[in-house]
Amino acid sequence: MPTESGPARILDGVELAVACGEIVDVVGPSGCGKTTLLRALARLLPGAHAELFLGGIPAELISPGAWRSQVALLPQKPAIVVGDVRTNLLLPWTLAAHRANPRPDDAALIAALALVGLGELGLDRDGARMSVGQAARIALVRVVLTEPRVLLLDEPDAALDEASMIAVAHLTQDFARRGGAVVRVRHHRTDGLAARRLHLSGGRLAPESEVAS
Repeated sequence: MPTESGPARILDGVELAVACGEIVDVVGPSGCGKTTLLRALARLLPGAHAELFLGGIPAELISPGAWRSQVALLPQKPAIVVGDVRTNLLLPWTLAAHRANPRPDDAALIAALALVGLGELGLDRDGARMSVGQAARIALVRVVLTEPRVLLLDEPDAALDEASMIAVAHLTQDFARRGGAVVRVRHHRTDGLAARRLHLSGGRLAPESEVAS
């Protein structure tokens, strides 16, 4: 972001390590760079200067496509395409990063929907008829089905009702229990899932307890 004195540093010397099975929440004021941090971790900011590692392997040794298939970003407003629930769940397998991977069958899709309380939704339901909460859960299920190693979730429970929030939390917890690493940007109060809550402000990331003190 350019200024009169040169480019501004939205993130300045941020260090973040997330272990397998760990959920880390990033909080902070609006506009502080939380979404930018997730995009940088997903290698979606070509101009960013950063040292990134996945399982100890430097990002320079992993192609951007391979990285994004393993480090999956779910934006705050996920895309719901024209078509039914099945079409939306299988969207990743129409893209180059996953086209060669086996597609889940209908039984696997239905089982995944059941995990977030959408077992009765049906694979033939028109995507345009889904509620905001249903669409958010469909988008999360879609990402988890691709079996990434890292989930980057940008306010995954924003604007959701209580039932949808609980369902999203359960699926996130299940992903971590199976060895996945999770970084969530959140505004809500803690739900008890995160091992750490980090506060981002002024381009710096610090434990929330230190900021509070």
